[in-house]
Amino acid sequence: MSKIDQDVFYRSVSNEIEIFEHTYKNRLPLILKGPTGCGKSRFVEFSAKKLGIDLITVSCNEDTSASDLIGRYIYKNESVEWIDGPVTRAVRNGMILYLDEITEAREDVTVLIHSLTDHRRELFIDKTNEKLKATENFYLIASYNPSYQRGLKKMKPSTLQRFVSLEFNYPPTDIEVEIVSNESHLEEKKVKKLIAFSKHVRTLGELNLAETISTRLIINSAKLIKSGVDERSAVITGMTNPLSDDSDISKSLQDLVMLSF
Repeated sequence: MSKIDQDVFYRSVSNEIEIFEHTYKNRLPLILKGPTGCGKSRFVEFSAKKLGIDLITVSCNEDTSASDLIGRYIYKNESVEWIDGPVTRAVRNGMILYLDEITEAREDVTVLIHSLTDHRRELFIDKTNEKLKATENFYLIASYNPSYQRGLKKMKPSTLQRFVSLEFNYPPTDIEVEIVSNESHLEEKKVKKLIAFSKHVRTLGELNLAETISTRLIINSAKLIKSGVDERSAVITGMTNPLSDDSDISKSLQDLVMLSF
């Protein structure tokens, strides 16, 4: 469970904060679509903080099953005891449940949440034969990266249409400068240089990158520079090395860094 005790900085790009307020007011399940590192998770943290509601975040992966989320029996102190999983805790205690990268989870996970996304707002726990009605504050948010929509990772329309949806992308230059400056405390002139480089890399389709430079990676490099690392090393370590393990692509990116910094 995430208890967000400090202020969470989030800079809106459009009307996403207002839309969220109305989706929560009407308890309409929300799905966020956008590339890695563009601010989806930060937006959820900010929204939970603004509402004053505890947040449970589940980072889904190919091993995430329905049992992991609902709960299981464990052997403890010579007896068998039921332990709620994160979904059950959120439903039972009126929390915000955030399923990050939901398409990475196994298919039984999406089946699990169907009854939480319509008028029923309930969870059936077959192992305990319990039908759990969601408390008033319970709210479901999920996210995924559309660029990962390949093969078995593609979200079914029957599931997607159970949500209202907000699209995220990397912010316009002026807003991205504000975000990176706020997060790293690096001087604006240097931040603008980092962002200009990232914008250039984002246009290089010939590199066939699975992911490009995200706002998160720019922040990482900016923090390294602020800490005293030279610009070239900070950009290679924080921005280009994480993009690919292919030696040829890495070499091309490093050459670009040498030309730019």
